[in-house]
Amino acid sequence: MSGEALGMTMLALMVVAILVGFPTAFTLMSLGVTFGFLGMGFLVFDLVVQRTFFVMQNDVLVAIPLFLFMGYLVERAGIVDKLFKSVQLLMGGVPGAIGVATLITGALFATATGIVGASVTLLGLLAMPAMMRRGYHVTYSGGIIVAAGTLGILLPPSVLLILYGFIAGVSVPRLYAAALIPGLMLAGFYLLYLMVRAVRDPASAPPMPVEERIVPLPQIIAMLATGLLPILTLILFVLGSIFFGFATPSEAAALGSLGGLLLAAGHRKLSFSMVRESVFLTVRAAAMVGWLLVGSSIFAAVFARLGGASLLGEILNGLGLEKIQFVILVQVIIFLLGWPLEWTEITIIFLPLFLPFLVAYEVDLVWFGVLAALNMQTAFLSPPVAMSAYYLMNVAPKGVLLNDIFKGMYPYIGLQVAAMVLLYLFPAMALWLPDLVYGAIGR
Repeated sequence: MSGEALGMTMLALMVVAILVGFPTAFTLMSLGVTFGFLGMGFLVFDLVVQRTFFVMQNDVLVAIPLFLFMGYLVERAGIVDKLFKSVQLLMGGVPGAIGVATLITGALFATATGIVGASVTLLGLLAMPAMMRRGYHVTYSGGIIVAAGTLGILLPPSVLLILYGFIAGVSVPRLYAAALIPGLMLAGFYLLYLMVRAVRDPASAPPMPVEERIVPLPQIIAMLATGLLPILTLILFVLGSIFFGFATPSEAAALGSLGGLLLAAGHRKLSFSMVRESVFLTVRAAAMVGWLLVGSSIFAAVFARLGGASLLGEILNGLGLEKIQFVILVQVIIFLLGWPLEWTEITIIFLPLFLPFLVAYEVDLVWFGVLAALNMQTAFLSPPVAMSAYYLMNVAPKGVLLNDIFKGMYPYIGLQVAAMVLLYLFPAMALWLPDLVYGAIGR
């Protein structure tokens, strides 16, 4: 069998194995080593060592466990509970007040941690019972919780953008700056939808009673000082140090971890058991990402050495696609991959296959990364996998059906697609801020 045939067979087996449910990282490594040995002999073992060290020596990836650690600390410090209550008081007179408070809390928490599972779980514990008690429809409350919980994929400090920056070889601070406006735009779309639906269908989101909205001003100020101000300070400190060049993403993540420890201590939640649990969860999540990166690097290197990448390039070139058509094709593929796969697998395994062609088409990789991140949010909202829905079901009150959560998610998928279309039509939405802060680069 020729090298090209081995490469394409390896690619097909990889897709089948992942869909069947085999562990992704070890599937990639085992396929890479096996087919590499068949096509290259013992040279494949040298390649395995080289690709493993290539991943390990990249200092950008140090930011991933540090940001994860910061997120787990903030989650366990009890800060988000006070944040939600204070924002809920402020939004008391707004249509769909608790849903709006959930969205704002989710957006702020997303900028403190990119951990989707933690965000959805925490918002489900805080907001779902509160909305159910007020008579909110399950589709209304479930939809906004799972949608708000996925904002951390796009909003800085997004772990996805760190991985994409490593894979595509682009600046992570520039990616963070590029993602800020589209991320806030998407949150604005969610907010508009929540309020319009609450106005048009009050039964789905009953207003708060007037007597509950009347809270003494000193009490509101105190709640904001203990709930909103600490996490907002942490966010501005971490992101500001990255945006303005005072610290690299890894250094800012280390500062954020220190800030998380200080916040936990300030809220009297800092303990050895709490730190130990946060460290354990961080190591587990970071190890999963690390093994995926190593497996993907080995797989991609073997695939290229066998000639699979060249054959794939010939197939794509044979389609005769123009630049616009190719970008749309890739986005459609990412959207479809989001049904059975999570964003980590899409980013680490499939995006590297398209990057050489994007470079050949002279597509701006910063803009494309933000567009892909917007797209991959649908991976958490697209049945049958839709991990956000399952995260919420684990903590939802009795009587909540998975199908109702699915129904609540569909409008947000539509809003994500609308945001993608706008970003595609107006690339300056992503490129204006990084060009302003870091200077324009040749495109």
